[in-house]
Amino acid sequence: MGMKLYCFGESGNAYKCALALEMADLDWEPVFVDFFKGEARSAEFKKINEMGEVPVLVDGDLTLTQSGVILDYISSKTGKLGGRSAAERREVLRWLFWDNHKLSTTIGTCRFLMNFLPPEKRPEGVIPFLQGRLKAAYTVLNDHLADRTWVAGDAVTIADLSCCGYLYYPEPYGFDRKDWPHIDAWLDRIAALPGWKHPYDLMQRAFPA
Repeated sequence: MGMKLYCFGESGNAYKCALALEMADLDWEPVFVDFFKGEARSAEFKKINEMGEVPVLVDGDLTLTQSGVILDYISSKTGKLGGRSAAERREVLRWLFWDNHKLSTTIGTCRFLMNFLPPEKRPEGVIPFLQGRLKAAYTVLNDHLADRTWVAGDAVTIADLSCCGYLYYPEPYGFDRKDWPHIDAWLDRIAALPGWKHPYDLMQRAFPA
């Protein structure tokens, strides 16, 4: 029996895991969660994940939440997309934690405010503040990729899949690939890999197109 990933198309954190499942060539199926209608916060869903969030990965009797944990599990289970030494493994984790703290969380919040929340409900000044923080994060990632092919080690890892999780989405949130040439080239490299798919081709959208 294949794995199940509770997800929806607009979730960059779910996309990271869906992409890893594809690239690791695992048997899995998406289970759509209607986020914008409150399904993730329902009592029924919270029996699966008390945090009321996607992604959730179910592999037999095992249920995992949080994208970083799920990515680590996929890598550990398959022996793919992980560091090739203890030092590389630590570098992978370093970038996973950085992404969760500095990049994906901030993009997710900014993108939600700009695209999925009515203008009258957007708190004043928050979007420019978040975009300022994101510019600093993009600078770190762009500079890091200036003289290397992948984020950690000499092959693609879950560090790459974590950091790229929100960067393929078309909705505006203040990120223009042409402004960040090393990130742009890196995103093209990832998209050229076997198993890569756009988030809206991997998971059902919750918000009307």
